[in-house]
Amino acid sequence: MVFGIFTNMKLSTKLIHAGIEPDPTTGAIMTPIYQTSTYVQSAPGQHKGYEYARSQNPTRQVLESAMAHIENGKYGLCFGSGVAATDAVLRLLNPGDEVIAANDMYGGTYRLFTKVFERAGIKFHFVNMQDTANVKPYINTRTKLIWAETPTNPLMNIVDIAALADLARAHKVLLCVDNTFASPYLQNPLDMGADIVLHSATKYLGGHSDVIHGCLVMNDTALRDQLYFIQKSCGAVPGPQDCFLVLRGLKTLHVRMDRHCSNGEKIAHFLRSHPKVGKVYWCGFQDHPGYAVAKKQMRGFGGMMSFTLKDDSLDTAIRLLSSTKVFALAESLGGVESLINHPASMTHASIPREERIKNGLSDSLIRLSVGIEDVDDLIDDLRQAIG
Repeated sequence: MVFGIFTNMKLSTKLIHAGIEPDPTTGAIMTPIYQTSTYVQSAPGQHKGYEYARSQNPTRQVLESAMAHIENGKYGLCFGSGVAATDAVLRLLNPGDEVIAANDMYGGTYRLFTKVFERAGIKFHFVNMQDTANVKPYINTRTKLIWAETPTNPLMNIVDIAALADLARAHKVLLCVDNTFASPYLQNPLDMGADIVLHSATKYLGGHSDVIHGCLVMNDTALRDQLYFIQKSCGAVPGPQDCFLVLRGLKTLHVRMDRHCSNGEKIAHFLRSHPKVGKVYWCGFQDHPGYAVAKKQMRGFGGMMSFTLKDDSLDTAIRLLSSTKVFALAESLGGVESLINHPASMTHASIPREERIKNGLSDSLIRLSVGIEDVDDLIDDLRQAIG
């Protein structure tokens, strides 16, 4: 829970200090890795706040507190992956409930919704959320959750969080916002009325491509208690080493994100000016349909973007994807190193092709996660790969 001096700190200071205190035993400035499965009790039911590591772990609790602070929330909960955190939110629902979700979203979320929770009796509506008015017709008495990403993965569409929150509140529907692409440094959905913020901490929060992790942040105590019960009962919790790595990553999030943003801007403009590049999807362009909303709710435009080539063939895209030297061809995003990705065959392969095409995700789309290397080297690499 947010408390004390951290509430009024600037974000860059929060990222380094919030939720963290020197170890009371040794004075260690870094939170120890409490590598234990259980805790000794002085008598049955008499303990020091810890009984079993699936339910509580000191390293995890420090990270959960830090996450609450930096997202301006009251409660944080950590999970073994971003998908595990998503799974926990969906477990709030019952058979017959309905969810309205973005039609442009991470393929793993789509797979979880359609292949796991549809079988459990949950109905999903996939809607273009760039215009909040598109959402309203799908709300009925069975609607329990609105699920949004912004910017979206991989087409960089923008959702107006405040407008969506107003709609959700008016109909007593939960709003969960996947904030992975923006990170808490660029965007804080709880401040705009969201009920739950989700992060795949594997990405920008960890920042070094060395951990799988997920987290949720919320303000409502009853909602926190429900989600904590799911976390404890289902057991999809992260180990203390993983929590330690994310805590370490948070301390440099602000300096990394500044570089991701500046590199991303230069690369987006380079791509747009290249004669062989077709369309560039980056929400920092002033003619981007969601630019005004992005500028209102974000503090920067990030290092994620996608693009197509004018020779819009799959073979040409594959040649480019296989030709970079600095950009590594790999799934995931948000690490210090730059990655290049082919959504249709990698991160979004679980979405049926006809659905991808209908929503604007072509077979030849290329996604970039721009890292923090020297931007001239990154531009040179893309120039030689494009040819």
